[in-house]
Amino acid sequence: MVHIIEFLFLITDFLLTALIYCLIAGAILSFLVAFNVVNAYNPMIRTIINAIDTITEPVCRPVRRFMPHTPGLDLSPMVIIVLIYAAQSTIIPGFFKFLIRIFG
Repeated sequence: MVHIIEFLFLITDFLLTALIYCLIAGAILSFLVAFNVVNAYNPMIRTIINAIDTITEPVCRPVRRFMPHTPGLDLSPMVIIVLIYAAQSTIIPGFFKFLIRIFG
């Protein structure tokens, strides 16, 4: 049972890290599109933008409701990244250690 819990911990950690990378990629890509470095009308770039938006928008939307409106600058990815790092370093390891203690 301990191995299953450790596996679930690794999967959770991997998915949260992948979400961080998607948030960073989305922020960088939005800057590149805003400064006309990347052509947003290119079908491949549009596909990448849509994929990243599909992944990150459900996470960013609730945070944006509580953030103050800053025109031209979206701070919600940064807030989410800080929250994920806090969860990865404190909450999630403690929760999985608790599960191991109960079921292990």
